Amino acid sequence: MAMTETMVEKKVQSPAVFIKRGGEQVTFERFKLQLILERMGLKEQETKIIETVIEQLKEKKAVSAHEVHREMIVALNQLGFAKEAIKFLQVYQKNEKNWIEETDPQKRLERLQVKDPSLVHENANKDSNVFNTQRDLTAGAVGKTLGLKMMPEYIAKAHLRGDIHYHDLDYTPWSPMTNCCLIDFKEMLNNGFKIGNAEVESPHSIQTATAQMAQIIANVASSQYGGCSADRVDELLAPFALRNYHKHLEAAAEYIPDEAKRKEFAQKRTKKDIYDAMQGLEYEINTLFSSQGQTPFTTLGFGLGTSWVEREVQRAILEVRIKGLGREKRTAIFPKLVFTLKKGLNLKPGDPNYALKKLAVECATKRMYPDVLMYDKIKELTGSFKVPMGCRSFLQGWKDENGQEVNSGRMNLGVVTVNLPRIALESNGDQQLFWKIFKEKMALCKNALVFKVGRVKEALPENAPILYQYGAFGKRLQPGESVDQLFKERRATVSLGYIGLYEVGTIFYGPEWEQNKEAHDFTLEIVKKMKNSCVAWSDEYDYHFSLYSTPSESLTDRFCVLDTKRFGKIKDITAKEYYTNSFHYDVRKHPSPFEKLKFEMDYPKYASGGFIHYCEYPNLKQNPKALEAVWDWAYDKVGYLGTNTPIDHCFKCDFKGEFKATARGFECPECGNHDPKTCDCVKRTCGYLGNPLQRPMVHGRHVEIASRKKNLFNGAINNEE
Repeated sequence: MAMTETMVEKKVQSPAVFIKRGGEQVTFERFKLQLILERMGLKEQETKIIETVIEQLKEKKAVSAHEVHREMIVALNQLGFAKEAIKFLQVYQKNEKNWIEETDPQKRLERLQVKDPSLVHENANKDSNVFNTQRDLTAGAVGKTLGLKMMPEYIAKAHLRGDIHYHDLDYTPWSPMTNCCLIDFKEMLNNGFKIGNAEVESPHSIQTATAQMAQIIANVASSQYGGCSADRVDELLAPFALRNYHKHLEAAAEYIPDEAKRKEFAQKRTKKDIYDAMQGLEYEINTLFSSQGQTPFTTLGFGLGTSWVEREVQRAILEVRIKGLGREKRTAIFPKLVFTLKKGLNLKPGDPNYALKKLAVECATKRMYPDVLMYDKIKELTGSFKVPMGCRSFLQGWKDENGQEVNSGRMNLGVVTVNLPRIALESNGDQQLFWKIFKEKMALCKNALVFKVGRVKEALPENAPILYQYGAFGKRLQPGESVDQLFKERRATVSLGYIGLYEVGTIFYGPEWEQNKEAHDFTLEIVKKMKNSCVAWSDEYDYHFSLYSTPSESLTDRFCVLDTKRFGKIKDITAKEYYTNSFHYDVRKHPSPFEKLKFEMDYPKYASGGFIHYCEYPNLKQNPKALEAVWDWAYDKVGYLGTNTPIDHCFKCDFKGEFKATARGFECPECGNHDPKTCDCVKRTCGYLGNPLQRPMVHGRHVEIASRKKNLFNGAINNEE
């Protein structure tokens, strides 16, 4: 029978307030003592032990963690559980030792020195052999230990225990950096900006505009720690392409008397300029390195432009990506491409931009990108249309003091993710207890997020000039001004993340619960309550707290490892060695795209601060109509959809398809080649694409996941925090 508070006879009134070791005051909850005793194997004796502890504290309205800890040891000894008392003390001492080590920069640097895999293989697009990456890892090792000491101790310890995950500890809170953003390229390109010692004026051609974009991206990526996005690139660059057109038209006037032929000549030259500019941008982004030692995580959104110039920008982006990089025509990892579908514009044959949609479909079958945004659904879910910040973080609709809708120039202040499977495991199948623990973890996440906001507000404009002084965040601030004016009144988002709805449903309803309405409604209620918490916090603080379906790159592994240590290997939960990403369908199953999307489509209504759906397909190069059929079916049902299809290529034997997973990683199934110099192996690693051949396996997961043909984005082989 599941344990609940009602099973405890309340002979003695509990203290009202519990004071944590860091000083935070919360409601005293008996169920926390119950959970501790259950882990100690004393479930049958818990009532007597708890009453003995409470008896010693009955005269106090508020008790400290130290007092409860002391009385627990006393009660265990009094009731004949001396061995358990010693074990209880040893666990406490072990946790304190771990706390000291985790906050000791020297200890972490020693781990880095011996190349601890959990530190040096940070993500699939970050080469730890490179000097600037090594420098960033060294700084991050120190930053994490100091950051843990900066935050309230109970939040830091909750992170280390795995109750929550405080994202990007290598950068924040040690540094008051922001997370991801939508760069205000329009403001910067039209009004000029400054990088280093160079005052940069507005570009006079599309080639210069894209070159400036690349420089802006590199500098923004070095001044924050998340992804950066460019919204409506086709519409953004069109005015600069028209400058090329008018130059060519003017030049042609001297030699071509016929006006129609002059225009034809100018258009032809301009189309070539546009292609060259977009190709240049693709190469620039893939050869850039930010100060973090990695290629900037960049997203380009496009697809809504209707003029001939805007259409040419769209066409060029897609054709450049289809062509590939270098002599071997490799798949570009960055930028992530996001194409917008819109009824009446490009969705159906006969729409003015339908040909571009067909090109986007072809591109996705060959390079996995572009992902697609459904224009009407995104407006419905988030309140306005815009591309995501980074891979999936969505701003919510927002208007300035003049009533103008603003998207570009806004940002996210960070993420804290809650470990939902742990709450379910601790509740031991009791939904009443689940909601008690859930409420407590929501309060914990709230405090962690409020701390994140408070720390970011401490930045000065001169700390990140490209962001605050030269237009990337829209409004240009003067040195010494408060950066909070760009965050408050819900201009910025700060995100509550979550992971493992599949595991939660499995704990309560079994592993095949996807078609069980009661189970589906229960997991949906969890997401709804998290959303309601975010709304309440937003009303309280006037920052936009948003619910975010975490990409969970390393978190699918980290949370599961920690929970395995606590609860053991549990079939379909911890035994499979990973947790399922956000609200996604169980990755071990093989639903059709329609079944998968139908199951997932209800969750983003509440998790509108961050979401994406993926579907896994066989090789689609010879059947693009199959992918288009899914896009069309999904238009009114989901807002954001990605493609996962095998696009690996061996340059030795010319095999094209899906590489085989072996003990040494992915390799060509025809000739066994696994050398990254002579093959191109590209996989989904949650939010972005990645090349797993560029780094060793993480806990053997490349083999384990690929051997079962799992969706790599759900298995989450990327090891990024």
